[in-house]
Amino acid sequence: MKRIPYLVLSVIVILADAWTKFLVSSRIDLHESIPLIPNFLQLVHVRNTGAAFGIGANADSRFVPLLLNLGAIGVFFFVVAYAFRAAVTDRVLQTGLHLILGGAIGNLIDRFRLGYVVDFVDVFVKSHHWPAFNVADSAICIGIGLLFLDMRKKPDDVTAAEPAA
Repeated sequence: MKRIPYLVLSVIVILADAWTKFLVSSRIDLHESIPLIPNFLQLVHVRNTGAAFGIGANADSRFVPLLLNLGAIGVFFFVVAYAFRAAVTDRVLQTGLHLILGGAIGNLIDRFRLGYVVDFVDVFVKSHHWPAFNVADSAICIGIGLLFLDMRKKPDDVTAAEPAA
């Protein structure tokens, strides 16, 4: 029962990701952009057939989508196993893992359903653009950040628990 809030977090990420991708796909033409903050942020509608940030999107191989799907499924199983082995009271770790889980599932749904991932947030300065991303990508990045924060606190916890010599 204590894990339910974390599972709800994953479901919220999946639903928010699906809803925003639906809105973008139904209201913004492919490759169209809508400026939000001039010279910095815009909504776009792009299809990412590659991995995170478009890595491998231009690879001309039928194995790339298969490898991406297998990788995402592997991440899913690893995160689920780790989340259930970790203490439910470790809020930072559990939140990070469940953000990653929700994001991975959100993008995996697109890959299985469409063969690509819908990306729509475009951050840029002048002609230098960060690769377009979506809610799932954001959740994954925040989750990874929380995992790094969690790892940073662990050594202190261990040394504080050790008896003084």
